[in-house]
Amino acid sequence: MFIPLHDRNKLKHIRLQVVTIGLIVANVLVFFLTGPLFVEASTVNADLLSFGYIPALIFGDATLAPGISVVPEAATHITYAFLHADIYHLGTNMLFLWVFGDNVEDALGHVRFLIFYLACAAAGALVHGLVVPFSQAPLIGASGAVSGVVAAYFLLHPKVRVWVLVLFRIPLPLPAFIPLALWIAQQFYMLAVDPSADVSWGAHVGGIIAGLLLVLVMRRKGVPLFDRVVVVPKAVRLVEDAPGAIPPVQDGTGPWGKRP
Repeated sequence: MFIPLHDRNKLKHIRLQVVTIGLIVANVLVFFLTGPLFVEASTVNADLLSFGYIPALIFGDATLAPGISVVPEAATHITYAFLHADIYHLGTNMLFLWVFGDNVEDALGHVRFLIFYLACAAAGALVHGLVVPFSQAPLIGASGAVSGVVAAYFLLHPKVRVWVLVLFRIPLPLPAFIPLALWIAQQFYMLAVDPSADVSWGAHVGGIIAGLLLVLVMRRKGVPLFDRVVVVPKAVRLVEDAPGAIPPVQDGTGPWGKRP
């Protein structure tokens, strides 16, 4: 539907989005180590089975061979999110993370953003598993986690203008709530009409729900939602500054003492 290109949304609480950058670097490095462009097909398949999220292992009675099962099954709720099928799969996820992740990290703080990201990934895997509990196909990709980031940005900065590539060819600056609301609605619609598609709409929806809920409780104190402006009252001007004014009455504890 659209690809985000850029937003002009300055950071307010952090100097650099180090976690966002770190996650992108980690995903790229894992792709170089496990991707089909750089690794033999047999090794790729083993990595997908070892680190991908396989619902039948969690909800069914499927098992992996001892040599392939290298991490606990529960750990694959997160490890799957660092594997990608191809350059396009990796590139689109990382572009979404780059455009929207910095401001969500700014609103949450570095550590909480990392926890938030991993929790959204786990929620995406969980919902995917609930939708297709006996599937033996490994789920891979950062889409669940990134969906949570997109959902959080939608609540935090709906009015910020984002340059997006509409229909993959038309660049437009739009208020964030327009493309993001349409994108979020599309994920729920596709899950309803095609729950067992090759694209895991369940993982997207799980990440979205987690992102919407977690940002409410994990954002920094005082960070508003919906681009609301926090108005700080101006200091009251001392009455004594006005010519001929009578100083305010104090109870003997202030600088003026009691009125005579």
